[in-house]
Amino acid sequence: MKRRGFLAGAAATTLAAPALGQKAKTLIFVPQANLTSLDPVWTTATVTRNFALMTYETLYGRDVSFNPQPLMVQGHVIEDDGKRWTMKLRDGLVWHDGTPVLARDCLASLQRWLKRDAVAPIFDARVDAIEAPDGKTLVWRLKKPFPLLAHFLSKVQPSPVMMPERIAASTDPFKQVAEIVGCGPFRFVKEDYVSGSFASFARFDGYVPRNEPASYTAGGHKVFVDRVEWKVIPDPATAANALASGEVDWLELPQPDLIPMLKRNAGVTTGLLDVFGTIAVLRPNHLVGPTANPALRRAMMAAIDQKECMIAAMGEDPSTWRAPIGFLTPGSPSATEAGMDIVRKQKSRDEVRKMVQASGYKGEKLVVLHPTDQVVYNAFITVAVDALRKVGLNIDEQMVDWGTVVQRRTSKAELDKGGWSLFPAGAPAAEFTDPLLSNPMRSNGAKAWFGWPDDPRIEAAYASWIDAGTDAEKRKLEADYQLAAFDSVPIIPCGQYLPHAAWRKNVTGLLKGSAPVFWGADKA
Repeated sequence: MKRRGFLAGAAATTLAAPALGQKAKTLIFVPQANLTSLDPVWTTATVTRNFALMTYETLYGRDVSFNPQPLMVQGHVIEDDGKRWTMKLRDGLVWHDGTPVLARDCLASLQRWLKRDAVAPIFDARVDAIEAPDGKTLVWRLKKPFPLLAHFLSKVQPSPVMMPERIAASTDPFKQVAEIVGCGPFRFVKEDYVSGSFASFARFDGYVPRNEPASYTAGGHKVFVDRVEWKVIPDPATAANALASGEVDWLELPQPDLIPMLKRNAGVTTGLLDVFGTIAVLRPNHLVGPTANPALRRAMMAAIDQKECMIAAMGEDPSTWRAPIGFLTPGSPSATEAGMDIVRKQKSRDEVRKMVQASGYKGEKLVVLHPTDQVVYNAFITVAVDALRKVGLNIDEQMVDWGTVVQRRTSKAELDKGGWSLFPAGAPAAEFTDPLLSNPMRSNGAKAWFGWPDDPRIEAAYASWIDAGTDAEKRKLEADYQLAAFDSVPIIPCGQYLPHAAWRKNVTGLLKGSAPVFWGADKA
């Protein structure tokens, strides 16, 4: 029998188990939405990203200051004037099926991911080849220096997760993987999974954490619980009451107006874990229907009052949101004032109606996908739809769950054949801190994120930014990038929100970052 096959058979019976006589330590978590997709390469859904952080790993992690740090690799050596990167896998990496992690697994995983990620075209211009000369080594041969390579490989959405070669190489990147095998600190328990209701994860005892202190997705991922259970509770009040009574341990995204009630509960703690927050956006379809018209998209953006969207989503407390915003995260080095008067000086309804008429819009239907089970999305799209109707747009508002949005947004069909015009989304603000990582902003047509914007000006500024040699050059290109975005409107920004989480007081060790992570968490 081959060694990998033997190890796989042995691992199949190995579960995280408490010491004899001890009760299993289980952490019960309520995610922000239903977990409908288990493939973080296939979808950018935030709930899938959170699932992936538990079960998979990446070559590089990211600390709470947003700096890339080696995770699956020991580190890297840069040679040949920046055109050759050599990465060595760290010792002790094992897949959940018990087989060792090899460089060729990582190579196949990267190749699959690069066929889906909207940033992948930069590799075509910069990477000559990725090679796996032995079981522990990855070699990147570059056409020209790419100093941001580790920064790029530390991204979390969509994440360049590693999986066994047999899965990565045999699964079309435009289809979802059928088998979940990672090398992360938790193993997904497939037999427990019920979409719309429940998912569970067992501590993977074959995982060997790094020695460094944990910092967001970087450092040592030390696990102190035997099991994590995700319970999907769509009704916010029911979820809050379950936390207050101790039936669950942690709410990722409690409804903001329920936070005061939770704060009064002696057994509950509330606080900001997502220190970067989320950029709320509306994504227009640039390919079909009325929203393919950039003049109409500009009118739609003018109709949206970002502050109203954020107050609806987060309440009156201005510490939990920022608006108006542009296309780069406020406070980041890349944030620019270029074009900001477009969103700072709110137009009157009559002015926006004139913009709609001038665009050539003739009353055609816009199909808006409205997810009712996402607390924040439900709130801000309700405000947005009302604003769009008031300036004369014919809105077909379709009430659906988030899982349906994730499935339908992949469609390029005409509106009368199941297509769509607009959907809400939340993108991690950490991914908007510079042009490199912001997938929703990529405007490379068929290769772009759902909605498929095509704007050579955005792409030119983006490509030049990556190769810019000075900060002054970058600041100019960031301004060009944002001005082009205000003109073509790849997304409609609706504000930045920083929601507080809530958890039981006997839960400790929760790490800050831009996504919930479960290493470090403990339960008394």
